[in-house]
Amino acid sequence: MRWLLSRLNDQQVREAIPSVHPGWLLAWGQFRAEPPDCTFLIPNQLAVTQIQPAFSPQGDYGVVGDIWLNNSARLLQQVGIEPGDWRGTDQGLVALLWERWGQDCLEYLEGVFGLAIWHQPSQKLWLVRDRVGGRTLYYTTVGSSCWIAPRLRTLRPHHSADLDLVALRDYLCCAFVPGERTLWQQVRELRPGTVLQLPDGQPEPYWQPQEQITHPQQSLSWHAQQLRSRLDQVVQEYLPINEPVGVYLSGGLDSSCITALTAKFHSHPVHTYSIHFGADCPNELEFSNLVAHHCHTQHHILEITPEQMWQQLPITMAQLDDPIGDPLTVPNYLLAQLAKETVKVILNGEGGDPCFGGPKNQPMLLKQLYGSPENNPNLVAAYLNSFKKCAPDLPRLFQAEIWDAVKSVPSVFAADLFSSAQYLNRLMGLNIKFKGADHILTKVNNLTRAAGLDGRSPLFDQRIVQMAMEMPPDYKLAGNQEKAVLKQAVADILPVAIIQRQKSGMMVPVQFWFRYYWQRQTKALLLSKKSAIAPYLNQSVIRDWIEYRGDTWRRYGVKLWLLVSLEYWLKGN
Repeated sequence: MRWLLSRLNDQQVREAIPSVHPGWLLAWGQFRAEPPDCTFLIPNQLAVTQIQPAFSPQGDYGVVGDIWLNNSARLLQQVGIEPGDWRGTDQGLVALLWERWGQDCLEYLEGVFGLAIWHQPSQKLWLVRDRVGGRTLYYTTVGSSCWIAPRLRTLRPHHSADLDLVALRDYLCCAFVPGERTLWQQVRELRPGTVLQLPDGQPEPYWQPQEQITHPQQSLSWHAQQLRSRLDQVVQEYLPINEPVGVYLSGGLDSSCITALTAKFHSHPVHTYSIHFGADCPNELEFSNLVAHHCHTQHHILEITPEQMWQQLPITMAQLDDPIGDPLTVPNYLLAQLAKETVKVILNGEGGDPCFGGPKNQPMLLKQLYGSPENNPNLVAAYLNSFKKCAPDLPRLFQAEIWDAVKSVPSVFAADLFSSAQYLNRLMGLNIKFKGADHILTKVNNLTRAAGLDGRSPLFDQRIVQMAMEMPPDYKLAGNQEKAVLKQAVADILPVAIIQRQKSGMMVPVQFWFRYYWQRQTKALLLSKKSAIAPYLNQSVIRDWIEYRGDTWRRYGVKLWLLVSLEYWLKGN
C-alpha cells in the first residue's frame, strides 16, 4: 500500500509545534511553590506532576518514572509472587525490589527505564537509567531543590536560557549531543547504566558496555548459533500480546531480520513500513518489498517530498529533547504518524551497525582509514572527522570568542578511544555508548512517543549488546564482510539477496534539495540577524555553504541540514 501525506498549511504547522506532551516532573528538596498539575505533594520534600508514585509494601519507597520490563514475570517469581496474582505495575515491582534488595536490584532489571526512587524516612532520592539508554532522564539543580523529568522541555521553567558551548561544539561535530551535557548549560542528562544518589552523591555506573571476550576458541558458526538463540528470545519478548505489530523495514539486514523474526513468532498481523523520496531519487524499495513479500506482511510505503521534509522539520525538532541533525528525523516522525493508524507497538532494526559493525558504522570507517591507534596520534580528531559533519570547519564556523572558549575542552570520546580494549571493540563500544543512547534510541523514543506508539529496539536489548561485546572482533568484521556473525545467524529466514547485498543506507537527498528546493528558505532562516545561531556562528561561512561555493566533497547539504535543525530546535525551545 502506497501513501502520500497531504500538505499542511502554515496555521496547522504552528498549531502542531506546541502539542508536545511534557511528561511527568519531579521536584525534590526545598521548592518554593507547588508545581502546576501536581498529583503528589509532601511540602518541601517531594512533588510529582502528571503521574502517581508507586509505593513499596512497607510504604517507605516511592517510584516515579517510565519503565517497561521484559522480565517482570521472572522477577515476580524470584520474590515468591505468581505473575497471575500480581495486580501492580512495573514501577510497583521496582519499589518492592528496592525495598528488599536496595540498589542491587538493578542487576536484575531487564528492559528500558528512567526512574526516580524516593526513600521517605531518610529523604534520599536515587535517579537510575537503563543500561543502554532506551529511556531518558534529565535533571537541574536550583539552590536546594532538584528538578527531574524524562523530557528536557519539561524543565524549561527551572533553568536559564544559557547554552552549553561545549555541547554546541559537539553537536556540530556529531549531529547529536553526546554524554551528560545538554544544550542547556544548567541541565544534565543521566547516563545509561548509571545511578545518582541525592543529595550528596555523584553519578556512578552500575553497568557499562565493556569488552569481555568469551569462548574465543569457538567458531563463527557457534557464535552465530548463540546469537540466533538470543535473538529468538528477545524478539518474542518484545512482541505485544493479542494485537498487530509494526516493523520499520528499510530492506537492509537489520530491519529485515527483525521483520522475519517478528513474522515467524507473531500470530497476529504484522505491518511493515518503508519510505522513499520520489521516483527521481535512489531508494531501497526493491529490497523492502522483497522482504515484505517473503515474510507475508502488510506492507506500507510512504513517499516524502522535499516540501513535506521542510514543512515538517520544525514540528519534528519540537518533539526532540536535544537537537538531532540526522536527515532521517523527519522521515522517522512521518513514518510513526503513518504507523499509528494500524499498530500500537513498532519494532525497528536499530542497533545492528553499532553492535555488529556495518558499512555505515563510523568505527568501521576509522579502522579502514587509520588502522591501529598506534599509527594515528590524532585519534580524537580522526574520530570526529569520521562523522563527516562540521568538525574540520569549527575554527571558521564559530565566532572567534566562542571557538576560543571551547577548542581546548577535552572531547567526551577521549577516555573510551584510548581504553585498553581491542581497537574494533573499543570503537564499537563507543558507538553503542554515545551514538546509540544519545542519537538513535533518543530519536526512536521521542518520535514514536510523539505518535502515541511504543517503539522497541530488539537489537539494542542489553543482552544483545553484551553478547556483541563478548564476541571476537573478527566475527563482526570477517575480512571485508561486515556483520558476519549476524548474517550467519539469520541466513535461514531471509532471502539470499538480503544476506549478500551491500547495504547502501537510506540516503535522504538533502544535497540536491538544498540546492534546488530549499535555498531561499535556508537563507532567510540562517542568515537573518535575528537567527538563534547568529551569536555563535559565522554567517559568511554559512552563506558560502548555502551558495555551494567550494563544495569539493559534496557535503554542504548535510551540514546545512544540521544547522537548520539546530535553528528550529532553538526557536522551539
